[in-house]
Amino acid sequence: MTVLFSFAQTVTKNYYWITLKDKSGTPFQINNPQEFLSKRAIDRRIRQAIPIDQTDLPVTKAYLDSLINKGLTIIHTSKWLNGLTAATADTNLIKQIRRLPFVTSVQLTKPALSGKSTIIKFKEEQVSYPYNPVNYGIAITQLTQLNGQYLHNLGYRGKGVQVAVLDAGFWHVNQITAFDSLRNAGRILGTRDFVEPGSDIYQQHTHGMSVLSCMAGNDPLTLLGTAPDASYYLFRTEDAATEYPIEEDNWVAAAELADSLGVDVINSSLGYSTFDDPTMSHTYSDMNGTKNRVTQGANMAFQKGILVFTSAGNEGNNPWRHILSPSDGINVIGVAAVDKNGNRASFSSVGPAYGGAIKPNVAAMGLSTFLITSGGIPGYSSGTSFSSPVLAGMGACLLQANPYSDVKLVKKAIEQSANRYTLPDSLLGYGIPDFEKADKYLKLYTAIPTIRKPEWSIAPNPFTSSITIRNLSPGSGNTCIISLYDLRGVCLRQSVSPVSETILLDNLSGLKNGVMVLSIRYGKKEEHFKVIKTTN
Repeated sequence: MTVLFSFAQTVTKNYYWITLKDKSGTPFQINNPQEFLSKRAIDRRIRQAIPIDQTDLPVTKAYLDSLINKGLTIIHTSKWLNGLTAATADTNLIKQIRRLPFVTSVQLTKPALSGKSTIIKFKEEQVSYPYNPVNYGIAITQLTQLNGQYLHNLGYRGKGVQVAVLDAGFWHVNQITAFDSLRNAGRILGTRDFVEPGSDIYQQHTHGMSVLSCMAGNDPLTLLGTAPDASYYLFRTEDAATEYPIEEDNWVAAAELADSLGVDVINSSLGYSTFDDPTMSHTYSDMNGTKNRVTQGANMAFQKGILVFTSAGNEGNNPWRHILSPSDGINVIGVAAVDKNGNRASFSSVGPAYGGAIKPNVAAMGLSTFLITSGGIPGYSSGTSFSSPVLAGMGACLLQANPYSDVKLVKKAIEQSANRYTLPDSLLGYGIPDFEKADKYLKLYTAIPTIRKPEWSIAPNPFTSSITIRNLSPGSGNTCIISLYDLRGVCLRQSVSPVSETILLDNLSGLKNGVMVLSIRYGKKEEHFKVIKTTN
């Protein structure tokens, strides 16, 4: 099959990032957020107790009008960073813009040019293996490595959660069979091209299509993604033909749109360090978690209540070696790549962030990940580009299961559930998460409103050597699974018991004293109790 790519045509204008002094004269007010944020975005802030502040206010229109009247073409703006991307072929005009009293800085982000970049950004390493189409197909491996089947089996597959995918294009997502259920259910909520506004993103690069398939792919008996029931926005921010800082600003603009729409999760299988013009490139010291604009935007998205996943990068075998922005972000979940056995993929970028912060944060399967390849058919491909969406999809499922958890707690739960949490390193960070442990952690620490009458009671609490469990609702099923977890989500004791009026959980005196979580799972329901172990 021939794969067609649509590249940007010859550029005749220079593109600039312009930082504005303030938001003076804006007609918008913080106490009227419905004028610039969707109800869903406002509800997300309320649910997570996030205040609406000056960073939420749009860029001052009077400043934009002044720039337009002088001859600039406005490409997009950033309310979070209070700036904009503009284009012009007139270098004398830029000199005038620099002198305006409301402008604090002007930076060239993409020069007028023609031709394609020499940087290979999306090198796809496909591997051919036979596979048996059973249940999830071979994609079951990347799910079970994260213990993701735990949430799927409870019915949490991302329903009601909105994910924004920022990428280079989504070739034939409107046609490929694996996305039929996504299209037919109307769960592609919107698209936008920030590189070539108005273009057809379904005729652009294949990379975003493969990324999306890790989460949303649904080809019965062949491939099922990690969040097949979630809803998606598809945003093109990456120009596959060139590599310039303007793509970072496209990223921030897309993240702001995602925020205003009320999106819950961002996946970005993109990263930045080296540009076609070496004078524009970042250094390792720039990867400090806060410096680069794309990193600032990713951090801000998290502060607005969005869970942000990004690829750590595929630089492990290259001279650069380090993680890329925005995965260095202090609020970002940077994802490394492992194989099916949990071993690090050699190409996976290494940390730490400059200054020593743990990066990457966690890891997922990115070596021979099963997905929809660039040819539009199921197969294998490798890269942190795919470990990130595999994990992001599970993040969407975790949010569905814990809708009242704030993103700080969710990020902590994912990290704390990982297999190297007590001994993190600069290769895989905290390691491979376990989403059953992450869910247990959130169930303990999140105040979930009571939506039904309790069906079980426990006594005594605190306990010393035994707990008596009483069934308050006959007809709760034939058997139940009773588990005790510590605060990390590690299972300390588990048993299967017939459902009866009274169940005795004994021989507990050997457990360490402290706070634990008692879980009672029966049928498709589950109740949790915070219990305390003490000594007489």
